[in-house]
Amino acid sequence: MNPMELKLIKMVTSHYYEKRPGLSEKLVFRGRTFYNKFERVDKMLSTQVINDHLQKKSVIAHDLIRPGNKVENIVFDYNGSDPQRFYHRAQLMLREEGFLNFTAYETNTRGHLHLYVHKGHTTLQEGYQIAKMLSAKLGQRLPTQWRMFPSPDLPPEFNILVLPYGVYAKERGTGWSKHL
Repeated sequence: MNPMELKLIKMVTSHYYEKRPGLSEKLVFRGRTFYNKFERVDKMLSTQVINDHLQKKSVIAHDLIRPGNKVENIVFDYNGSDPQRFYHRAQLMLREEGFLNFTAYETNTRGHLHLYVHKGHTTLQEGYQIAKMLSAKLGQRLPTQWRMFPSPDLPPEFNILVLPYGVYAKERGTGWSKHL
């Protein structure tokens, strides 16, 4: 995968998060304890940093919440056993709901996917509602083997995702509808 394929995500590039070995900051949020293994780096997310990640020299994550509490993407973090079935069901459901721009990326773990639904400028609260609604609709057809982002159940600094390593599949626009 090349860095240009990551441009579809419209990431926040003013900063990034880097996984540090041995780093584990304790954080209590809504009665739950979290341990953060990522450190925020207040530098530009450059092509060199992305290339180091793709070559597995470092593990880099990006922030899903933009300044001003806006989100560009609603993300399914699929951790199940059948990514092909998940993607097929998810794309049908997303088309049915009117979401026509989405991309599935492969993660470091084989068979796990990040499905980015490209929504555009959306408030954080609306992002939470859309994520909950999409998860519930897909949960009617598949066993829930995913987490949704952004999530109100996680602290803001945990609404991050590791940069993907490859494109699994992508869908753009309404070209598919002429085949129905």
